[in-house]
Amino acid sequence: MSEVKLTAETRTEFGKGAARRIRRDKKVPGVLYGHGSDPLHLTLPGHELLLALRTSNVLIALDIDGKSNELAIPKSVQRDPIKGFLEHVDLQLVTRGEQVTVEIPVHTEGELAPGGNLLEHVLDALPVEAEATHIPESLSVSIEGLTAGASILAKDIKLPTGVTLNVDADAVVLQVLSAQAEEASEGETEGAEGAEG
Repeated sequence: MSEVKLTAETRTEFGKGAARRIRRDKKVPGVLYGHGSDPLHLTLPGHELLLALRTSNVLIALDIDGKSNELAIPKSVQRDPIKGFLEHVDLQLVTRGEQVTVEIPVHTEGELAPGGNLLEHVLDALPVEAEATHIPESLSVSIEGLTAGASILAKDIKLPTGVTLNVDADAVVLQVLSAQAEEASEGETEGAEGAEG
């Protein structure tokens, strides 16, 4: 779990014009909420925030106006759909020792059995509950030698100590499909479309 320190400023201007001015200054508007407190509107350093968000579920130590220090995790990030720059970020206030619900990316290791099988990620990320300062960056799953019809359930994934599932244990995370079945279903769709014309 990585922790990144960022300096934030409270903001009093709101709306599209204010947000544009903030982004012109290479900063990002954001909101910090949680623990029953009123939402706190912030301006965050754009480049440093962008680098921090490269790590999923990063723990952000905020120095707000040089007066208070808070811990937060990103909850919602809005990016420009074309240029990709950060438009807005929602941060959730957390405390050390607090249990939080997050989604951890699932990465695969190994190769499927030969024969043109396809791997389907039913869940790209696994919902879990973890201590706010000990959130794993990702979970690795071996798919070595799996054949068509095989699936990996949430309960099959080894979780670090202190991390628990926040999804049905029998939920399918990964499944292996036969490439021939996939091609056949695509062919049927194309044939049906051709019949209409």
